[in-house]
Amino acid sequence: MPYAASLSQLGPTADAVESVCSDVLEQLNGATPDLSFVFVSHHHREAFHELADQIQQRLHSKVLLGCAAESVAGGELEIENEPALSLWSAVLPGANLLPFHLEFERTPDGLVSSGWPPEFETPQEDVRAVFLLGEPFSTAIDPIIERLSTDLPGVPLIGGMASGGRGPGENALFLNNEHVGFGGVGVMVQGGPQIESVVSQGCRPIGQNFIVTKAEDNLVQELGGKPAMERLQEVFVDLPERDQELVQQGPHLGIVMNEYQEKFEMGDFLISNVVGVDKESGAVAIGNRVRVGQTVRFHVRDAQTADEELHALLTRSVESSETVPGAALLFSCNGRGTRLFPGANHDAGSIQKRLNTVPLTGFFAQGELGPVGGKNYIHGYTASIAVFRD
Repeated sequence: MPYAASLSQLGPTADAVESVCSDVLEQLNGATPDLSFVFVSHHHREAFHELADQIQQRLHSKVLLGCAAESVAGGELEIENEPALSLWSAVLPGANLLPFHLEFERTPDGLVSSGWPPEFETPQEDVRAVFLLGEPFSTAIDPIIERLSTDLPGVPLIGGMASGGRGPGENALFLNNEHVGFGGVGVMVQGGPQIESVVSQGCRPIGQNFIVTKAEDNLVQELGGKPAMERLQEVFVDLPERDQELVQQGPHLGIVMNEYQEKFEMGDFLISNVVGVDKESGAVAIGNRVRVGQTVRFHVRDAQTADEELHALLTRSVESSETVPGAALLFSCNGRGTRLFPGANHDAGSIQKRLNTVPLTGFFAQGELGPVGGKNYIHGYTASIAVFRD
C-alpha cells in the first residue's frame, strides 16, 4: 500500500508518537514517505515545540505538514475532547512536492505575503492540488485564494485553519521538523496520483430562486426588486414548521455557481452564512461577496440534510471514476461532529463506508478550504475532503 494512517489516544506524547510512527512504517513496509500529515489535540500542547522533530526522527518524511486541533480524526473515528494524535503518510511516485511557509505583514500599500516558492512565479503544469493549514489569527486567506486563482487556475486549494486555541500564539502549525506559530504552511503537489476534492456544505435550499437586484460587497440589499428580508419573510410563511425552526436558528444564502444550468439543486450553490441584518433597510449581510444579477436561494442546515448531502457527494465521487480511492484527508468544521449530528464519528465514518475503508486522517477546523464550482473558498460548517486516486 502506498498510503498509511494511524491514530493514537495515548496521553503521553512520546508514547503516542512512537505508536503512530511504528504503525505507519509497518503499513508502508519500511518505505520512506514522500508526504505526511499530522494532527494533534491540545492535550499534547506541552510537546508542540518538539512534536514535528520527534516524528521526523522516526519517519524521515520528505514533507511533513500538520497542526493542532480541537478535535482529531483517524480511520473511522473522530476524537472529541480527548487526547489524540493522528498520522497519515503516502509514497507518491512521480510527484514533485513544493512545501512553503507563508507570513503576512501590513504595509502602507496593504497586506503583503511572503514565503511563496519561487516556482509559483512561473506557470506550472500538472498541479494536482495545493494543501494549506493556517493559523487563524495570523493568516489572510483571501490574498492566498486570489493568488492561486491567477497562478494556478482550476487547481483545488484544500485544507483548513488550526483550531482549539483561543488567541494568537495558542495554535500550532508543523512544517517538516519545525514548529510554526504564525502564518500558514502548505505544499503544492505536482504530478503523481489524481487528487479529487469533495466539499459537502450540509445545506438544502428552501423557497424559490431570486435574482440579486441591488448589492454592495457582501451586503444583499434587494432580491427581485424587494428588500432581502422581505423576501425571506415571504419564504418563511410557506415553510413547514420544522423548516421555520431551522430558519430561526440561522438562515443561509446560497449563490449559484453556474448560471448556465437549466435548474439549480442541492450542491449547485456556494453557501454563505447570514451574518447580520439591517432592520431599517431590510438588507442582509452574508459571508461572501455577491453581485447584481446573480441567482441566489435561501438555505437551511440540519443533521439530516448534512448527512444526505455528504452521502450523495461521496457516492457520486465513487461512481464517476474508474479508479479506486486509495486514501483520504478530512477537514471538517468544528461545528460538525456531535455538535451537529446525533452520534459520533459521522464524517469519518461516512467516508470510510463509501470509500471502502481507506487510510484517513483529518481534523476539525476553524474554517475549511475547498473548491465549489471550480473556485476556491473558505467555508464554515463544511466537510472538505481530499480523495487520492492512483
